[in-house]
Amino acid sequence: MRMSKFWSRTAIEANPYVPGEQPYEVDIVKLNTNENPYPPSPKALEAMKQMVNSDLRKYPTPTVNSLKNVIADRESVNYEQVFVGNGSDEVLAFAFQTFFEPNEAIKFPDITYSFYPVYAKLYKIPYQEVPLQEDFTIDVEGMKRSTGGVIFPNPNAPTGIALPIESIEEILQGNSNNVVIIDEAYVEFGAESAVQLVDYYPNLLITKTLSKSHALAGIRVGYAIGHVKLIEGIERVKNSFNSYTMDRISIKGAEAALRDEAYYANVLDQVVKTRSWVKESLKELGFLVLNSNANFVFVQPVGIEASVLYRMMKKEGIYLRYFNKPNLDSYIRITIGTNEEMEELVRKVERVLNQQIN
Repeated sequence: MRMSKFWSRTAIEANPYVPGEQPYEVDIVKLNTNENPYPPSPKALEAMKQMVNSDLRKYPTPTVNSLKNVIADRESVNYEQVFVGNGSDEVLAFAFQTFFEPNEAIKFPDITYSFYPVYAKLYKIPYQEVPLQEDFTIDVEGMKRSTGGVIFPNPNAPTGIALPIESIEEILQGNSNNVVIIDEAYVEFGAESAVQLVDYYPNLLITKTLSKSHALAGIRVGYAIGHVKLIEGIERVKNSFNSYTMDRISIKGAEAALRDEAYYANVLDQVVKTRSWVKESLKELGFLVLNSNANFVFVQPVGIEASVLYRMMKKEGIYLRYFNKPNLDSYIRITIGTNEEMEELVRKVERVLNQQIN
């Protein structure tokens, strides 16, 4: 890293998040960033096209009232319980600033979304990483009695394993004096949402995104649901940073997408069916496959090192996600693509394994 003499201490000490590779070749199979393999709702695309007009000279709404109302209806909550932001990563950044203190350690799993320690270091929030249990599930008891708060994804990433609602309630009850943030980026693919608990636990904040389930990673829309006072706090931080975080095109596209339930029900069903087939196919090859409730699978190859398989698949034109970190370096995360893409993946993995044996 080459530092500039003009950098602040914050910039020097920052440890930025490293996203998955974004290849630009057209003839590759991209299974490394958990994007939805299917296009957005045609109604969402049409709504966004209609917004490309002369009104773009005007500022968008700072309150995002219309989108909040659509989300509130979909989630069966009140309008005042909804916060909308420019992708769930931004929502999480605001939440870190709103609810976590620099002198009080928060808790999150030791294997989880790697943006959490990035934000914690950026905002000088101490943290405790709670080891997952041997079966890669979150240690519910270990997540209790936090000094400063708790955050974890459900389903977890990169494992894909989801906690049941009963376990989430245990964590909430074990942290009654602190905010518990549950990142539900992948919940639509088979886990049970904790939104049903927000009226019973004033310390619960749920974050969601349209990037995965609604195939809208390109327009950056995320939201949070929680007690009115939690939402009010995030709004205060957001409006001290940027009142206009959402653009006109994204707002209309998100509204149309959230209203098109029938289209996305079919998309989600297809991803889940493909995931089931892929899990069984990889198990037949001898791989250890964790029980994912997300739009990806986390697998431990057998007969070949994970790093080697990652490199060989890349040469074959298939991008997977490899984490070169302790406790993760023997695993690979594979996004669920279309049936055709996953058939190509399994076929090429089998061929590579045969080459290793011979």
